[in-house]
Amino acid sequence: MNSRQLKDLLDEKYLKFNRADFIIDDPVGIPHRFTLKQDIEIAGFFAAILAWGNRRSIINSCNKLLQHMDNSPFEFIQHHSPKDLKSLEKFVHRTFNSTDLLFLIEVFKEIYSKYPSLEKLFAPEKGDKNVKTGLINFHDFCFSLSYAPARSKKHIATPAKKSACKRLNMYLRWMVRKDNHGVDFDIWENIKTSQLICPLDVHVQRVAIHLGLLNNEKNNWANAEELTKQLKQFDNADPVKYDFALFGMGIENFIQKKQVFL
Repeated sequence: MNSRQLKDLLDEKYLKFNRADFIIDDPVGIPHRFTLKQDIEIAGFFAAILAWGNRRSIINSCNKLLQHMDNSPFEFIQHHSPKDLKSLEKFVHRTFNSTDLLFLIEVFKEIYSKYPSLEKLFAPEKGDKNVKTGLINFHDFCFSLSYAPARSKKHIATPAKKSACKRLNMYLRWMVRKDNHGVDFDIWENIKTSQLICPLDVHVQRVAIHLGLLNNEKNNWANAEELTKQLKQFDNADPVKYDFALFGMGIENFIQKKQVFL
């Protein structure tokens, strides 16, 4: 398969999976329930952070969380009472528990007391080629707070620790990209689509290796950057749109069903 054929394949799969009906059974559908920017940001963040394991389980956990917030997450963040927080003390999704949840609620309250949007904490610095610095800054802000629990570091990844930051990169894709297909939101203005990094999970990684876009199985920041670099040869301005293609091919067992020789 030559470069032209690979681009055609990726474009075909991108269009197949970047559809509004895709959100029904995907965590990205959670923030689509809201119209207020801050509600979308908060619901999207929790949907992304909880996005590991079975997708139905992820969605169920998000539903429970938002119900505890009276389905008004921004209002809850700003005006919750101690009694409101008490109702969250038994929340758990895999290894994410109430300690992590209550910490993030206080983080968001602090951010919104200073800024109108979470974007401020994620925005790259001037001249940055991608979102690496923004992700590091968000992590460092969270854990500079006096009440930050050490255990929550495993849920807020950072490139400084060589993490691929899969869930946070997915969250940034949701907030930044726009293509009128009804999945991503385009509610953030200070991060360019060309600065996004492709979310690297096991599905994406396996397909990327099969297609010759990666040459090793390391799940780290360097590989996430390398994959994005390879995808830029097909769309320099919006390489992360191919996350739809790679993830979609992964969940439809593309490797097993169809042999591609490069």
